[in-house]
Amino acid sequence: MDTICRLAGADSLIGPETGRLQQAILDRDTPYLFDHLVRSFSLQGISDRAAWTYMENHDQPGWQDLQRTTSRPPACPKLRGYWSFHGCGYRKGGRTCAEPATLSKCSVPRHDLRNGRLNQTTYSLFLFIRDVMNGDLVDWVDRSLIEASSGTSKDRAARMVRALVEPLRNVYGVSDKVLNMALADILLAAPVSKPLWLETGFSMIAIDTLVHNFLHRTGIQRRLGAKHQFGPACYATDGCDDIIRRIAPQIDARQFNPNYPRNFPRFVQHAIWRYCAQSELNVCNGNNIDDGFRCNNKGCPLFYRCKRVSLHA
Repeated sequence: MDTICRLAGADSLIGPETGRLQQAILDRDTPYLFDHLVRSFSLQGISDRAAWTYMENHDQPGWQDLQRTTSRPPACPKLRGYWSFHGCGYRKGGRTCAEPATLSKCSVPRHDLRNGRLNQTTYSLFLFIRDVMNGDLVDWVDRSLIEASSGTSKDRAARMVRALVEPLRNVYGVSDKVLNMALADILLAAPVSKPLWLETGFSMIAIDTLVHNFLHRTGIQRRLGAKHQFGPACYATDGCDDIIRRIAPQIDARQFNPNYPRNFPRFVQHAIWRYCAQSELNVCNGNNIDDGFRCNNKGCPLFYRCKRVSLHA
């Protein structure tokens, strides 16, 4: 893993590139943070490039748009609040939902998002922030992390991660992977005056198929007795999340950026992802490896140390 971090480790996970997000945190700018989360949540189901292309070519609803559409008594009872929105069921392709009699007057379908799931996610997140966070995302994060950080230092970072991820899992259509990715972007942009945000962001790990498959192909899962299927098991005991948390303390991330903490699980996960992703180093992925057989890419820097376990063995 040290080699992967040297080859693919990013030295800018925190730094000046996060300036706009940091200003939004300082300003308690919930609309900007909402818009950032919605864009991040759109990176599900297709490649990042395809998702960004769609967003660039179609207007995306912002906080103010949803404020306007929900400021009047809603035509649909589902839009009365976060809790009543459960079970909306809007499907873009079929133009169907759980309240078909009000569909023609409903604001949810008016936004031309990539699919109906994203329309539901956007409204679900907006209503969660409005009704559960009382419209103040920064204050909610502050309070959640302060409460979770109290007590013993053992598993403190994990408690703080759970304090944010577990409630937000109830936002419609959002996976643990995307939650960890999106929240890490925001938390790592925090100013030094918010050390709990930074500490939590350092431990946010986003497990996608690239990261899971890398840990499988290299034999790391097998060696640690942690073989499992991609999905919820990645965040369970002995899942990919656990594996990276066990590996991260062995790599001093300060050698890549003196502003990084020594133990930086997010950095290790991100290095694995960059090594594999087609848009980055593009080495360990299904485009280059026939997963019915062992990898035969002798150009890979890890080839002679990798167990080269077939994904479908």
